[in-house]
Amino acid sequence: MQTRIKISAIVAVVLALSMLLASCAPATQAPTAAPTEAPTQAPTQAPTQAPTQAPTQAPTQAPTQAPTQAPTQAPAKPAPEAIEIGASIPLTGKYGSLGVQVKAGYELAVQDINAAGGVYVKEFDKKIPIRLTIYDDESDPTKAVSKLESLNTEQKVVAYLGGAASDMHAATVPIAEKNKVPYCGVSFALWKIHQQGYKYLFSPFPKSPTQAEDTFKILNAAIPEGQRPLKVAIFQETTDWGIELGGLWKENAAKYGYEVVDYETYAPRSENFSGMILRAKAAGAEALLAVPNQPDGIAMVKQMSEIGWTPKFMLLIRAPENPAWGEALGKLGDFVTIFPGWHYKMKWPGVADLVKKHQEAYGRPPDVLVGPAYACVQVVADAIQRAGTLDRDAIRDAMAATDLKDSMIGPIKFREDGTGIVLNPMVQWQNGQTEVVWPPEHKSADLAYPATPFDKR
Repeated sequence: MQTRIKISAIVAVVLALSMLLASCAPATQAPTAAPTEAPTQAPTQAPTQAPTQAPTQAPTQAPTQAPTQAPTQAPAKPAPEAIEIGASIPLTGKYGSLGVQVKAGYELAVQDINAAGGVYVKEFDKKIPIRLTIYDDESDPTKAVSKLESLNTEQKVVAYLGGAASDMHAATVPIAEKNKVPYCGVSFALWKIHQQGYKYLFSPFPKSPTQAEDTFKILNAAIPEGQRPLKVAIFQETTDWGIELGGLWKENAAKYGYEVVDYETYAPRSENFSGMILRAKAAGAEALLAVPNQPDGIAMVKQMSEIGWTPKFMLLIRAPENPAWGEALGKLGDFVTIFPGWHYKMKWPGVADLVKKHQEAYGRPPDVLVGPAYACVQVVADAIQRAGTLDRDAIRDAMAATDLKDSMIGPIKFREDGTGIVLNPMVQWQNGQTEVVWPPEHKSADLAYPATPFDKR
């Protein structure tokens, strides 16, 4: 009996103490929170929030604050180490004399851009340097195609820079189109490439229609009437570009008052041009128009000298576009004109600085294709910056909208077919060096005309 009384007393004491403790405890947060919020707030905030903070923080702030802060704290998209750009260039083989110039222009442009920190890409909010990968395709179109495929699969380039010579570009441009990689190329005038509906091809370089018409426009503007070489011989190379430009020369000759008195065809890397030369001489031709590669061009001039036929005016596009022309021919190489797309004596912004850097690197002023190649890199870099991303299609669209005012070759825009709206200067070999003879605002010398006979030089 006493045991039961003791247990009852103990229970009574415990109950009394529990009631006393409950009356002294601080208020909890539950009454201040809306019933629908309590389940989500209690487990996340109760352990970290002191009871004294409850009155200063509205219960509605907790659920609205978390989702708005998370996105702003997410890490930015990591930028790549470099912007990958690639090129397949004929550094050896029959077009090697052109390719080495193009390579120099590309590399000097990339050096200048990277020296300034690279290209700003908005997507990553920083400047990123360009990494240029160059392969030698040995003037072999099949190897050039393979090199471009490797650049796409291995380097995953965002843009291609083209090589040199029209037939090389004719082989590589379809690869750029297939891979949907923007392609900027110079040192080719073949217009036919641009008439095949390619969307990814851009070329800030004069094309055949411009070259053909400018030939006669310049002759008429630079030479007084009565002294012009009205009888023309055309030596047409049996390549796409040779056929295209030969036909356009013939078409424009009559339009501007000239007569084609001899039209010859020959295969590249021919060794004997004497028959063609004799027929042109017999026809009384006063001007010679052709697009030979360098070995063919040198052979032509040597055989013309041996036969004794000196046209008053010669336009041999491509062959004389590098110092090896003067080294191989000496005075025989003078008076020949070219349409190289640029010259280091032109008066565009940045040219003087490029001349200095090329002189330091190679011991001579820039060759004629260095400027257009440099401008090609400028076009790609400008497009990437305006696109604000390394997405190939976005870069392609930005290239199509190019409107450069002060590139290395002057203003650049593109037509819908990717041909460049650019200046087409005429350059002439005089006294063992090249001079700008057209247009007047850029010329460094007057057109030397008529040519001195070979045997009197």
